[in-house]
Amino acid sequence: MKIQAEVSLYPLRQATLSEAIYRFVEDLRADGLTVEMGTMSTHVSGECRALFAALGRAFETAAAGGAVVAALKVTNAFPVVEPHREQA
Repeated sequence: MKIQAEVSLYPLRQATLSEAIYRFVEDLRADGLTVEMGTMSTHVSGECRALFAALGRAFETAAAGGAVVAALKVTNAFPVVEPHREQA
């Protein structure tokens, strides 16, 4: 089953915030997921098991670098682009 997640990573008590966030996003991309980084959160889509496994690995890597918080929303009801149909 294909799913989509919105995830935000918040590094705590770290000298720079962006390094942990960019590494987290790159870890998700390395697992072959579709990743769209935004200003406040990142959208990730892919197969359910692969997505959750990748999020777990990326979180473990981020946590190894210092304290972090991750906020996650997951859905299996994201919009699917349908082929264009001519009006009759």
